[in-house]
Amino acid sequence: MTDAATAAAAPPASKGSGPFSSWEIGLALRYLRAKRKQGGVALIAMISFIGIMLAVAVLISVMSIMAGFRGTLMDRILSFNGHMYVQGPVLYAPDRDAALKRIGDVPGVVSVTPLTESPAMFRAGNLATGGMVRGVRPQDLSSMKFVFESLSPEAREQFGKGEYGGDHILIGKTLAEEAGLREGDPISLYTPTGADSAFGNLGGLEKTYIVGGIYTSGAADYDRAFIFMPLEQAQLFFGKDGVWDIIEMKVAEPDKVESLLTPVQHAAGAGNAVTDWRNRQAAIWGALQVERTAMSIILGMVVAIAAMNIISGIVMLVKNKTRDIAILRTVGASPSSILRIFFMSGAAIGIGGTIAGLVLGLLFCWNIGAIQHFLEGLLGVQLFNAEVYMLDSVPAKVDLWDVVGVTVFSFFMSCLASLPPSWTASRIDPVEALRFE
Repeated sequence: MTDAATAAAAPPASKGSGPFSSWEIGLALRYLRAKRKQGGVALIAMISFIGIMLAVAVLISVMSIMAGFRGTLMDRILSFNGHMYVQGPVLYAPDRDAALKRIGDVPGVVSVTPLTESPAMFRAGNLATGGMVRGVRPQDLSSMKFVFESLSPEAREQFGKGEYGGDHILIGKTLAEEAGLREGDPISLYTPTGADSAFGNLGGLEKTYIVGGIYTSGAADYDRAFIFMPLEQAQLFFGKDGVWDIIEMKVAEPDKVESLLTPVQHAAGAGNAVTDWRNRQAAIWGALQVERTAMSIILGMVVAIAAMNIISGIVMLVKNKTRDIAILRTVGASPSSILRIFFMSGAAIGIGGTIAGLVLGLLFCWNIGAIQHFLEGLLGVQLFNAEVYMLDSVPAKVDLWDVVGVTVFSFFMSCLASLPPSWTASRIDPVEALRFE
């Protein structure tokens, strides 16, 4: 049966036949089935389908990778640096240990760590470089999850043992590789300001320590620049006897840290400054947010452009089905029925492409690790260099709301692109159309 005969045999739009009735849906889907003489329409429809599928898959993949990158990077940065900080008179107060307990008792605060941070020069073999020495209590080392878990049991046991915390320190993996150091090797630290004495500040103090452990924070820059030393030993070496530079806190929900500012302020006492990670990591966080927004807009435009191809396909379909439209209008179909038929034909292409792209994008994200390893093995190169990206693998975190947003946007653009040619089809005069057939 020809399409014209099918159209003529279709039931007219009567009062008992509502919008998007079964005969309208059936005819819309039938028009998508290509015949040999309508190969051009089928080709454009397939191109539109593939274009939307790839655009949706790419958008979901990129947003998931960026979400994974942002989440993993911030997790490691915050694990290393903390979520909240207190500075002020409490650092020197006689009852500062009581203040630590009060801060630790605030609901939502997971750990409270007093520490010192001082710049120093590191020298081992032919390598001389600068960095930061962080003094931390041995019992607080576990608050830095990635650092603590990367240490050997022996390193955890030795850290902080001996007089003034001993002479075993922890260095990062990147620094160890650059200096050719292993556990048990010596490393010299130099500071321009040493301990105070009866003759004033000694200055220019240099001391050799033992590499007690090698940690991996997951961020190459930190692994290169930071050395961990027992708090008492750091106070002694840098001439900060009994001094804390800052109190660092970890909280259960870093994203809701603003809700803890007031309680922590009350616990720390008046006159102390309470800040959070959003202040210290503002540059990195802002850059990640701007990059995510920009990429979403750019790739969203790719989805919109792919959806615009639907217009070409439906325009050609309307041109080929002019006779069918005229017959339908003659037997009683309303202009709105014609509009809905071609609208559903275009929307079906977009919806089908969106669903296929959704599945393809999710499969890519869920198997990105295997894909990365396969490509690295095939090409013989490292695709994701930790020295550049601060991470050693491509992260991907599928966010439900991102997926929903991409899917809804693609559906909307597909429906929007289907409207103009469908409106044109509904305005065709059946008398004029049949006159020229």
